[in-house]
Amino acid sequence: MPTTAPLPFEAAHAGAGRFAPSPTGDLHVGNLRTALLAWLWARQSGRRFLLRVEDIDRVRAGSTERQLEDLAEIGLEWDGEVLIQTTRTDAHEAALNQLREGGHLFECFCSRKDIREAASAPHVPPGHYPGTCLHLSKAERTARREAFASAGRIPALRLRAPASSWTVTDELHGRYTGPVDHFVVRRNDGVPAYNLAVVVDDAFQGVDQVTRGDDLLSQAPAQAALASLLEVSEPTYVHVPLALSPTGARLAKRDGAVTLPDLHALGWSTADVLEWIGRSLGVEGARCAADLREALPLDALRGLGTQPWVVHPPQL
Repeated sequence: MPTTAPLPFEAAHAGAGRFAPSPTGDLHVGNLRTALLAWLWARQSGRRFLLRVEDIDRVRAGSTERQLEDLAEIGLEWDGEVLIQTTRTDAHEAALNQLREGGHLFECFCSRKDIREAASAPHVPPGHYPGTCLHLSKAERTARREAFASAGRIPALRLRAPASSWTVTDELHGRYTGPVDHFVVRRNDGVPAYNLAVVVDDAFQGVDQVTRGDDLLSQAPAQAALASLLEVSEPTYVHVPLALSPTGARLAKRDGAVTLPDLHALGWSTADVLEWIGRSLGVEGARCAADLREALPLDALRGLGTQPWVVHPPQL
């Protein structure tokens, strides 16, 4: 495939699962549970297990180091070096060029207010782009581009969605069909967007199994559609249940002792934390990651279901 990229889209080695946290703070027990499940799904299906730090959006100082320490502390071992997403800018730009040359992108001059007001139209799925800039004439695009340039601004780039919906395969949710948005692939600050980077980097690392929280299930059709346009393989997905607080909200540090340091401060050992996580997966007495691997072969992982883990954290 012709490409201007100095780095390849496809990996030399295929067959891998991955855990890819964003370094925005300490991992809580729900994050650690998802990491363990990603590791288990990869190992039990004979795949490599990779780590990637997705730092393209927000970064909190010291988070990457603490997250990697916590993952090692719970017994996860990974293959090869940790990939830092922001080191992949050349490959992300190459993907943008490939999409541009294929006619799959369009400039978007909309403000958030423009999108919010236009998105109230009944034909637009909730949270999706209403298509305001999709069909601008050449003259309209030129005029808006010049107005942006005079203000020192550049437009965002959006994907010209190849279909209104796409179907993916998920180990827990089966065949899942969802709408495909004209989503942003380059932000209006010139930075490649997360939804582009994640597809390009999965292809580069040979990731063919994506295990992550089920709050991202709705993003999978759009990401798979983008993979098709880039002519890289679409992965199989494993969208696992989230950890929730007793109120039903997503688990957060404000809910109590939910990180390893906070639990250690209350006298919990790492083995105690693993036993707590293991119990949420139907495994009693697991005191290390190897115990969970022994107790949860592939068939057991497929039978875990899709109900969230409601966490009742000890209070600090």
